[in-house]
Amino acid sequence: MSEPIRVLHFADTHIGMENYGKIDSESGLSRRVQDYLRRIDEMIEHARGRDVDLVVFAGDAFRSRNPDPTQQRAFAQRIRTLAQLAPTVLLAGNHDLPVNAAKASTMDIYHTLDVPNIWVALDYELRRISTKRGDVIVGATPYPIRARLLGDVSRRGLTIAEQEAELEGILGEKLAELAHQAEALADEATPRLLTGHFSVAGAVWGSERLVMLGRDATVDLEALADPRWDYVALGHIHRHQNLTKDRSDAPPVVYCGSPERIDFGEEAEIKGFCWVELARGGTDWEFIESKARARRTLRVDCRASESPTRRTLDALKQQSLDETILRLELRLTPESDALLDESAIIAALKRAGVFHIAGIRKNVERGGRARLGRSPEGLSPLELLARYFEIRDVDAARREALLERAREIVEGTR
Repeated sequence: MSEPIRVLHFADTHIGMENYGKIDSESGLSRRVQDYLRRIDEMIEHARGRDVDLVVFAGDAFRSRNPDPTQQRAFAQRIRTLAQLAPTVLLAGNHDLPVNAAKASTMDIYHTLDVPNIWVALDYELRRISTKRGDVIVGATPYPIRARLLGDVSRRGLTIAEQEAELEGILGEKLAELAHQAEALADEATPRLLTGHFSVAGAVWGSERLVMLGRDATVDLEALADPRWDYVALGHIHRHQNLTKDRSDAPPVVYCGSPERIDFGEEAEIKGFCWVELARGGTDWEFIESKARARRTLRVDCRASESPTRRTLDALKQQSLDETILRLELRLTPESDALLDESAIIAALKRAGVFHIAGIRKNVERGGRARLGRSPEGLSPLELLARYFEIRDVDAARREALLERAREIVEGTR
């Protein structure tokens, strides 16, 4: 029996997310962009050390569809290194594809220059890829652009829900056809891998909804949990998860997650990539944690303290904050707010080695009328916005996400 095919599976690098970082004068890149690039470097070293056979990038290389040329160059240097180690599949995600089909994607340059050992997967297709440990059948399902998939469908009189159902039906048909082609093309011993960039029904979302471009199409899990595949390598959702955990009748259907934390909605998530030992009917895989930049939200209650500055400084001393992106939230009364020395707190954070101060939020109690909601007097802009969302009955999860984005804007971190 041949050895398993060794596969590196990663996705959602989102290079260009520059929030919470200053520009590095030597490279011309944001220090946060450098974080994302270091995560790719970690994956390269892991792949090299374990003698990788196949690299699968499941989409979303950059933050935007028009990335900075310096960032493009940095990403291309790393992709070239990976392609020198093993055949590399670059799947197009929603942040990689232009809305206008006539325009080039951020990945097209590799195809145009015919860079060796790289397959830029822009369409729903199947290929047999030769590696040093044997052949692999790889099916590619890039992000579903609704205008392209529904181009031949008359949408006159269809509701949005009916259009969504039509789109999901088309996606299901394409996935079924790829599985059928894989079965026809492969022999009994050849492993089959499907890679896709989309949402799957039942997957747990993270804060990636905040950076999503356009409405999202959803794929039914059973369209992927097909035993004709040996591993399904997904991108798009940033939270790592195996959607077929504890199922013996289906292949692993795995979101590797993003290798770096994008915002505070992901501060508690473990980040990384997947290492796969791909074999027909017996694939093993593991999640490899990356050295993602730590994020912390530290909350200190100073309402009962006669010295709110000392209370805050003592709380900071109890934490390990070196190289952390920190958000500090202080609960104060009007009296303790007047006594607070914010400059002393900032100086202490710098001495503690904090990578970036994402904001110091002061939640000041303003008396009964404001707390009971009878008057907007004394409320901060964020508190007023929260009250507006409550009045408008905005869903709790969406309200939290919108407030998080608003907080970053108000605090000047974008």
